[in-house]
Amino acid sequence: MAFEINDYVKWVGTIDWELKTFHGEEYSTNRGTSYNSYLIEDEKTALIDTVWAPFSKDFVKNLKKEIDLQKIDYIIINHGEIDHSGGLMELMNEIPDTPIYCTGNGVKSLKGQYHQDWNFVQVKTGDTLNLGKHTLTFVEARMLHWPDSMMIYMDLDNILFSNDAFGQHYASSEMYNDSVDQSELFQEAIKYYANILTPFSSLVEKKINELLSLNLPVDMICPSHGVIWKERPLQIVEQYMEWAKDYQEDQVTVLYETMWENTKKIAEAIGEGIMKNHPSLRVKLINVATADKNDVITEVFKSKAIFMGSSTINNGILSHTAGLMEMIKGLKFKNKIGAAFGSYGWSGESVKLIENGLIDAGFRVQKNGIKVLWTPNDEDLYRSSDFGSRIISDMIE
Repeated sequence: MAFEINDYVKWVGTIDWELKTFHGEEYSTNRGTSYNSYLIEDEKTALIDTVWAPFSKDFVKNLKKEIDLQKIDYIIINHGEIDHSGGLMELMNEIPDTPIYCTGNGVKSLKGQYHQDWNFVQVKTGDTLNLGKHTLTFVEARMLHWPDSMMIYMDLDNILFSNDAFGQHYASSEMYNDSVDQSELFQEAIKYYANILTPFSSLVEKKINELLSLNLPVDMICPSHGVIWKERPLQIVEQYMEWAKDYQEDQVTVLYETMWENTKKIAEAIGEGIMKNHPSLRVKLINVATADKNDVITEVFKSKAIFMGSSTINNGILSHTAGLMEMIKGLKFKNKIGAAFGSYGWSGESVKLIENGLIDAGFRVQKNGIKVLWTPNDEDLYRSSDFGSRIISDMIE
């Protein structure tokens, strides 16, 4: 089903209501997603992006209802990842000679994935494509979040086709930002930024400043996933600028994984100590073995400090904590404090391993974390409570 954005632009993508994981199983999509493809019909016709491969047959079939495929003059692929380009094989079987506009890295990506020598046209920042009344301007956005990524600005209607930037994994029957539940929208937007774009925050800030310096009016932002920003579209740009600057809220998050509830008891004591002595801070306790890992990462992103705890198992840490640590290392959070805790029965390596992991991840780590042999007694719980409160006091000072 197509959706008319204005007299020249239609959304011709796919809403994926059932999707629950993305990037394999690395990203949870509890609210589904959409693969946004846009058809611009001027004196010349351009198609921006396709859809994920499982939807490619329906995509081409539905596209034929909107236009004779032979009338498509240009295909533009803003990013080669298969959720953007997956419909190309089906489409190019119908119109094999149609030029595909993408960056140089985009050519490498598409050739590497599809092994086809299509009619590629390489573009770079500042290159333009005239469609008649409208002109498209290409803007490279390397590492936001792939080396091949780019955006497109459409003049007169002042639309920014922003690729993965400003998107959300969010399926909705409503197409515009002002028509959906605002709490859901911004939950998905910050989750998307925290889990995907955080490592590239300096590049996000640089690219946004570059775009703003051009003084181009922006009346609409059309991302590759989720809803279109129509009402006050620059609000999400402003939010990205805030998120890109070592973002923090007045929050402390206590993360734990427990074998026999002992590490959980330490976590609760740490949280209680912070809540009692620092009531202005929001404190969240999360069992990482039962929580959605991407939601956990979002809470880390929002936090000034995290406490991470695990029982010791086989001279190491429990598996969910280990996996979360790898995610945290890869996301390269900045300007955050970390501390470790844990219980043990034999050897007790977990605290040291967590501290080292947090140091490797770039956290300012408060060493000599809480270690408890067997079940914590009253003295252990008091020590844990004081540990949490004291670290936050030092952080505030």
